[in-house]
Amino acid sequence: MSILIGAQSKVLVQGITGREGHFHTEQMIQYGTHVVGGVTPGRGGQTVLGVPVFDSVEQAVRATGADVSVVFVPAASAADAACEASAAGVRLVVIIAEHIPILDMIRTKSFFREHGTLLVGPNCPGIISPGKSKVGIMPGYIHRHGSIGLASRSGTLTYEAVHQLTTTGLGQSSCVGIGGDPVHGLSFVDLLKLYGDDPETEAVCLIGEIGGNAEECAAAYIRSTRYPKPVFGFIAGLSAPPGKRMGHAGAIISGTSGRGEDKVAAFEAAGITVIRELGSFGDTVAHILR
Repeated sequence: MSILIGAQSKVLVQGITGREGHFHTEQMIQYGTHVVGGVTPGRGGQTVLGVPVFDSVEQAVRATGADVSVVFVPAASAADAACEASAAGVRLVVIIAEHIPILDMIRTKSFFREHGTLLVGPNCPGIISPGKSKVGIMPGYIHRHGSIGLASRSGTLTYEAVHQLTTTGLGQSSCVGIGGDPVHGLSFVDLLKLYGDDPETEAVCLIGEIGGNAEECAAAYIRSTRYPKPVFGFIAGLSAPPGKRMGHAGAIISGTSGRGEDKVAAFEAAGITVIRELGSFGDTVAHILR
């Protein structure tokens, strides 16, 4: 089983006629994703890679029944594009772009709550349910269908962790990049709930990093619920100096908030197996689960 997306998901690509949208649409289709349409204002009636293009999300949803949208739109317009999808009744929206203004995302999150829309991202690689569907930019070939659920704040660290898991013979039920921006959609806690309810997910891996309190919230949830599945965690940026942003806009230690050592301590107190060296991630998970 998988979470959020599956073989039956009907995916819409916003910005399909742009360079990035076109390239990743082709990759998604080759992986087996059911891409039913694209949206670029002014390009309605065209086709891209055999996919019909519409002028608006509302038109696309009405014609195709799309329930998932991935936004390949530049940062300045990405929040508005995402809100258009939410207003059209799309169930789940994935925003890939980084550098979206924080105030835009605050407004977008509020709009999504009002409309009951799920949001993944921004500044993320997207979602993949191996062997079924991928919505985003992750390299599909490194994934393998299995029972490990993964959630990560980092795209490239997601790929590294997944590659190691696959190499050890451990497949994944779903992998979700939640994004590295300060304001984003689904959280570690949200995904822990989904993985906890998924009968085919046997264990969960969390890839965290310095900054914010997402990891501490996840640890508190695991402790308070006596989470029923093994959880493994890795924290990136333990050697980062305070006040210096490290890659992601949200990966910054401010005063005593967001320190890596505090996140590690919270993970350990919650019973999460903390992996301190990324190179041993796959082997550690395989050794403990077997």
